Amino acid sequence: MYITLKDINKIYPNGFHAVHNFNLEIEKGEFVVFVGPSGCGKSTTLRMIAGLENISSGEFLINGERANEKSPREREVAMVFQSYALYPQMTVFDNIAFGLTLQGVDEDVIEERVRSTARILGLTDYLDRLPRALSGGQRQRVAIGRALIRKVGIFLMDEPLSNLDAKQRVTMRGEIAQIHRETGATTIYVTHDQTEAMTLADRIVVMKDGYIQQTGTPYELYFKPANVFVAGFVGEPPMNFARGTVRDGSIAFGSQQLDLREVRPDIGSLEGKEIVFGFRPEAVSLKERADAVRISAGVELTEMLGDNTNVYITSGEQQAILKVDSHDTPETDTEISFYVPRESIYLFDGETEKVI
Repeated sequence: MYITLKDINKIYPNGFHAVHNFNLEIEKGEFVVFVGPSGCGKSTTLRMIAGLENISSGEFLINGERANEKSPREREVAMVFQSYALYPQMTVFDNIAFGLTLQGVDEDVIEERVRSTARILGLTDYLDRLPRALSGGQRQRVAIGRALIRKVGIFLMDEPLSNLDAKQRVTMRGEIAQIHRETGATTIYVTHDQTEAMTLADRIVVMKDGYIQQTGTPYELYFKPANVFVAGFVGEPPMNFARGTVRDGSIAFGSQQLDLREVRPDIGSLEGKEIVFGFRPEAVSLKERADAVRISAGVELTEMLGDNTNVYITSGEQQAILKVDSHDTPETDTEISFYVPRESIYLFDGETEKVI
């Protein structure tokens, strides 16, 4: 295994425990994304991997060799930060070449490597420009180029797209994925944006309050969430939840009882237990299905988004969002029935919030 983190903890001098027993193995060439809300410990973990934060306890290995005490340079990692941190008085060429220049690399080698890196990043026509003459996306590519040119084995990226507008983020996501395919470098990427995580990652590490909640492929996190937090964090709009106690194989959804015996034959074993019933907005059907739970609700609001519509519904005090084809958009202030297929129903333990 190329990178190994064993029982990694980060405790600051004031006693704040930022990262708890973090365990992860990363293969060479893998693209791993740390994702979670602000303050979950993802950037702290990345900084410990980079050598910018001390590891309080645990063991960090690169290629089987302990690296806890190694300096950032000795770890052979390159980091791209949220801020581009470009030198404003230097051209794009000099910004990209800066690390090699400091190392005293021969000018001919620098020239060849800068131009090669610029070709990969589509910056060839901008090498003589200053950063202020570039767009935000172009500046971010220069920052990536400065990391790329060092030809290290590990790239660390800390929210590199957060300063870009929505259109630039989409473009840069594609470019980062292409760069990763071309370089084959092991990449660890931090973001709070689950769309970035789902589109870029080979594997995703979901964090909350310094703990790993689940590690898996985008497919696994979306279709097989380990708990309520992961289920609600991955997906847009987020998963709908209803909390209640199982009575006679049913659970309340607002003002109605949903009989789950047909779709979850194991529901009898949960009699009297508090559970969380969940389904994704896009998993519903407005057409009747035999293998599904039927739910009735009132339409409060609709948001037409092009090819689909978000439908905000209520039943009693229970609220939820449905994502339907725009051609099937219901009228507001009407009653509708929708169907949640068997395979799209999730049940979680009401106490531990782990999937059942």
